[in-house]
Amino acid sequence: MIIRLSEELIVNSYKTIDGRGARIHIAYGAQITIQFVHHIILHNLHIHDIKPGNGGMIRDSVNHYGFRTRSDGDAISIYGSSNICIDHISMSNCADGLIDAIMGSTAITVSNCHMTNHDDVFLFGASDSYSEDALMQVTVAFNHFGRGLVQRMPRCRWGFVHVVNNDYTHWLMYAVGGSSHPTIVSLGNRYIAPTNRAAKEVTHRDYVGEWEWRNWHWRSEGDLMLNGAFFVQSGKKEFIRKYTKQDMIKAKPGTFVKRLTRFAGTLRCRVGRQC
Repeated sequence: MIIRLSEELIVNSYKTIDGRGARIHIAYGAQITIQFVHHIILHNLHIHDIKPGNGGMIRDSVNHYGFRTRSDGDAISIYGSSNICIDHISMSNCADGLIDAIMGSTAITVSNCHMTNHDDVFLFGASDSYSEDALMQVTVAFNHFGRGLVQRMPRCRWGFVHVVNNDYTHWLMYAVGGSSHPTIVSLGNRYIAPTNRAAKEVTHRDYVGEWEWRNWHWRSEGDLMLNGAFFVQSGKKEFIRKYTKQDMIKAKPGTFVKRLTRFAGTLRCRVGRQC
């Protein structure tokens, strides 16, 4: 089943959209918008070829659109919302990002998803000047970042982002980036660098010199670096130790990632049978 949205799908609080037992494609129309709500689950959907809406507001490339105006072509847009779970989603080829989480959104988990054929994959944080995003907490776990991806897996502004046991098999520019001193903890991922010698670095920091970013907490532990991939760390090494099991998922070593992500993306479920 292909669902083409002429207007963006606005999701209310305490809602689950679960595509198990069917093949649901949200495509060729507007995006899923999660705005000023909480406790949302999106599960087992294909989302691709999303287009911008037809509203009249001129786009602001820094702060995105205003209050419930036209959609900008993300697969999933999270705006001022919390307690969001995005699980087993296959996403590709949208007009803007695949997932944007902005304007004070927090308590977000993106897990077991499969991303392909896209430039700006995930953006966490509205702008470098919007300090309210400092409360943002995001977990990116057990995902497969696959063919045809360029950058932002994720790109982070402010906040705390835990990147754990993901499989990065393709990127053209970089995998994990950011600005405005976000905290990024990378544990047990597999990073396979592209053949391009200029793109071996996993990390990318925007709009700032080393004199400043060297104090940002970007740490890597247990990651598997292949084909020349390398992660430029910064901040204090012991910084990770202050986080407990309640703060972060316990990571497996990067050598386990291929097994952990083998069912990333939508599941082939049948009604009445266990997935």
